[in-house]
Amino acid sequence: MNTLLLSGDPALWEAPLTYLILAITVYTSYRAMQDPYMKGNFMFIPYVIQRDKQWYRFFSHGLIHADWIHLLFNAYVLFSFGAQVEIYFSLIWGKAFGPIIYLGLYGSGLIMSSLYSYFKHKDNGGYQALGASGAVSAVVFSFILLMPTSGMGIIFIPGIHFPAVFFGLAYLAYSAYMSKKGRDNIGHDAHYWGSVWGFAFPIVFKPVLFLVFLDQVKGYFG
Repeated sequence: MNTLLLSGDPALWEAPLTYLILAITVYTSYRAMQDPYMKGNFMFIPYVIQRDKQWYRFFSHGLIHADWIHLLFNAYVLFSFGAQVEIYFSLIWGKAFGPIIYLGLYGSGLIMSSLYSYFKHKDNGGYQALGASGAVSAVVFSFILLMPTSGMGIIFIPGIHFPAVFFGLAYLAYSAYMSKKGRDNIGHDAHYWGSVWGFAFPIVFKPVLFLVFLDQVKGYFG
């Protein structure tokens, strides 16, 4: 597999699934912002899922967002990393199977990032969540698996970059800490478990990727 960052932003035809996911998510999020009834039907509500067996909510909540800031942040992160991951998946598994695995990553990321919250809140009628953060975190951590030594920074602090593997460890620690504190309205559980799933998912299909990951990290620090 190629271990160099792609130069420039990938063209639409190089990563069509990422841009399709973005387009659908922007459209459905906009519609839900205008239609509270649609928003309520799409939201992740564990109590309702358990009571009415509305399993589709494991997926639908990733198609809507609370507001434009929430949407634009997730869209920017998916745009920044999704196309890279989609192209690398095609390089690794081929142009026929790679896109299927990429879709599997995103779709399963929505489910796996929400499972913990489902069991934690299935008897809590007041818990609601929405947004694609869990799936987006899965995509970012697949990128970290593939490119652990590439530079990653923070949006609001330009010019400062860290090896992706450091960023990943810090992000997991932060998400776990904030989840225990539980003092804000952010889905830290979804961020944490989506990240873990995104790192593990490609390894399930190609275990050697973990060895490649270790080799890159050892080479960087060696």
